[in-house]
Amino acid sequence: MIRPFEKEDLPVLMDLWLSANMDAHAFIPASYWAEHAGQVRTQLPRAEVYVCQQDAAAPIDGFIGINGTHIEGLFVKKACRSKGVGRQLKPRLTLCVYRQPPKALSFYEREGVAILSEDTDGSTGEKELFMGWRR
Repeated sequence: MIRPFEKEDLPVLMDLWLSANMDAHAFIPASYWAEHAGQVRTQLPRAEVYVCQQDAAAPIDGFIGINGTHIEGLFVKKACRSKGVGRQLKPRLTLCVYRQPPKALSFYEREGVAILSEDTDGSTGEKELFMGWRR
């Protein structure tokens, strides 16, 4: 089930955010993610966030943060990846994704997301793609 974020979810979402970023973006030092955790902890309760879990008593499998029509982040537990959690969370929006790792880019392309432009993330120096679903 997909439901809106509740303030009680914050510790679980922060653990998921940190572990998913460190796992998916191993090419960026872990210290980068740790240094930004405080900012994310402050911003998550202010953002439009939805969580995915099997039922109300089940653990959270993933979450998505949305800003208007843009996906700010999509995070899925490692054990739940490639099992449809991301597909359940994804609306028809735009998003930014690092070119690395190729698996993340492959997921979005497989789901029909097209690369609209490419730039360099000023914070990390990594190539970042701006993507959107084909209409």
